[in-house]
Amino acid sequence: MLPNPRLFRSRWAALLWAGGILWFAHDVAVSAPAGNGGATTDADGGAADAADLATVANLIDG
Repeated sequence: MLPNPRLFRSRWAALLWAGGILWFAHDVAVSAPAGNGGATTDADGGAADAADLATVANLIDG
Protein backbone atom coordinates (compact mmCIF):
# COMPACT_ATOMS: atom_id res chain seq x y z
CA MET A 1 0.00 0.00 0.00
CA LEU A 2 1.40 3.34 -1.00
CA PRO A 3 1.31 6.22 1.44
CA ASN A 4 -0.44 9.52 0.97
CA PRO A 5 1.42 11.58 -1.71
CA ARG A 6 1.77 14.46 0.75
CA LEU A 7 4.25 12.32 2.70
CA PHE A 8 6.90 12.87 0.02
CA ARG A 9 6.76 16.65 0.36
CA SER A 10 9.08 16.24 3.32
CA ARG A 11 12.34 14.41 2.63
CA TRP A 12 12.71 13.38 6.26
CA ALA A 13 9.19 12.01 6.49
CA ALA A 14 9.79 10.02 3.30
CA LEU A 15 13.08 8.65 4.67
CA LEU A 16 11.40 7.69 7.92
CA TRP A 17 8.59 5.95 6.01
CA ALA A 18 11.10 4.07 3.83
CA GLY A 19 13.07 3.08 6.92
CA GLY A 20 9.90 1.66 8.44
CA ILE A 21 9.27 -0.40 5.30
CA LEU A 22 12.83 -1.77 5.41
CA TRP A 23 12.53 -2.52 9.13
CA PHE A 24 9.28 -4.39 8.53
CA ALA A 25 10.82 -6.38 5.67
CA HIS A 26 13.82 -7.31 7.82
CA ASP A 27 11.58 -8.31 10.71
CA VAL A 28 9.50 -10.56 8.44
CA ALA A 29 12.59 -12.12 6.85
CA VAL A 30 14.25 -12.85 10.20
CA SER A 31 11.15 -14.52 11.60
CA ALA A 32 10.80 -16.87 8.59
CA PRO A 33 11.62 -20.53 9.21
CA ALA A 34 15.12 -21.62 8.21
CA GLY A 35 13.89 -24.25 5.77
CA ASN A 36 15.37 -27.61 4.93
CA GLY A 37 17.74 -26.78 2.12
CA GLY A 38 15.17 -27.29 -0.61
CA ALA A 39 14.45 -30.96 0.16
CA THR A 40 10.94 -32.10 -0.69
CA THR A 41 9.01 -33.38 2.30
CA ASP A 42 5.72 -35.19 2.75
CA ALA A 43 2.88 -34.21 5.07
CA ASP A 44 4.59 -35.87 8.05
CA GLY A 45 7.80 -33.91 7.47
CA GLY A 46 9.75 -36.92 6.21
CA ALA A 47 11.80 -36.82 3.03
CA ALA A 48 9.87 -37.64 -0.14
CA ASP A 49 11.65 -39.94 -2.58
CA ALA A 50 11.26 -40.34 -6.35
CA ALA A 51 8.58 -43.01 -5.97
CA ASP A 52 6.42 -40.66 -3.91
CA LEU A 53 6.80 -37.90 -6.48
CA ALA A 54 5.96 -40.29 -9.33
CA THR A 55 2.80 -41.38 -7.51
CA VAL A 56 1.66 -37.80 -7.14
CA ALA A 57 2.48 -37.04 -10.77
CA ASN A 58 0.40 -40.03 -11.87
CA LEU A 59 -2.52 -38.84 -9.73
CA ILE A 60 -2.36 -35.38 -11.25
CA ASP A 61 -2.18 -36.66 -14.83
CA GLY A 62 -5.13 -38.83 -13.97
